[in-house]
Amino acid sequence: MKTLAEYQQIVENEITKQFFDKKTEPKELFAPIEYILEEGGKRLRPALCLLACNLFSEQIEQAVKPAVALETFHNFTLLHDDIMDKADMRRGRATVHKKWNENTAILSGDAMVILAYQLLEEIDNKHLSAVLKVFNQTSLDVCIGQQYDMNFEQRPLGNELNAVTEEEYLFMISKKTSVLIAASLQIGAILGGASKQDAENLYAFGENLGIAFQLQDDLLDVFGNEVEFGKRIGGDILANKKTFLLIKAYELLSEKTQLDTLISFSPQNEKEALLKISKVTEIYNLLTIKQITEQKSLQFYNKALQALENVQIVESKKEILKEFAKKLLNRKK
Repeated sequence: MKTLAEYQQIVENEITKQFFDKKTEPKELFAPIEYILEEGGKRLRPALCLLACNLFSEQIEQAVKPAVALETFHNFTLLHDDIMDKADMRRGRATVHKKWNENTAILSGDAMVILAYQLLEEIDNKHLSAVLKVFNQTSLDVCIGQQYDMNFEQRPLGNELNAVTEEEYLFMISKKTSVLIAASLQIGAILGGASKQDAENLYAFGENLGIAFQLQDDLLDVFGNEVEFGKRIGGDILANKKTFLLIKAYELLSEKTQLDTLISFSPQNEKEALLKISKVTEIYNLLTIKQITEQKSLQFYNKALQALENVQIVESKKEILKEFAKKLLNRKK
């Protein structure tokens, strides 16, 4: 077994080979793809794919291109999500649609999906069908999650009819965020020759860990450090995003007038934006929303560890995943 950093470096090398060492035209299509991939975050999903393969096989080369396909697809979703969310920053830099324009971002994102499938073409025939089944369902699930997220924007909070519930929110993030982490592990396991049950248990590990990850992301958006987080703190508050924190606050508040007023308030300048963020955060602190969210995240973290225990491999091989899960729960960015 390698370290997580070693798997990440293998992925980084392959991304360079696939996207940066080739002169592709037209540059207007491919430059945005290089841009989003060159600051591609921690490469966790493809690294997990390689790791999962390595749990069952020493031949991880077969998983390298599928791992990069997963990373390419992941970054495509971010590119399009940023357009829908009207986000200005991603990983401390201007988003693609801000640096170029929305049409360029849409077309480059479309191309990334095709490039991901091209990378999957080289999977051995004995695994290709199973991998494509997981990849295709995951791709659809991500779209389903995004649509639910968009639907939530038009629905109320609190005790009103058709209000967004905690259960619905958790379902949405399981589709939008965690299924890709889960699929990365399952695909890696399939390529490594794992049994169907072991591959499914790794999927369950990733799915539950992904929910815990997104809950942590919700927390960091309000309580994180902007420099470490790479995005503006309070962005979800300004966008009135129906995060776990906001849903829980509406559930717990007996008098919702102040929060209703804040949600309906549209800041016209930076001073007003900071005031809105501060006032909503005060309500969260009053209701101990941070602690409640941390506890919910911990519940899914523990579910993930239970699924990992069911994987039929020697315990020593599970340690790297346990350590990864622990770091994810305590992350700052």
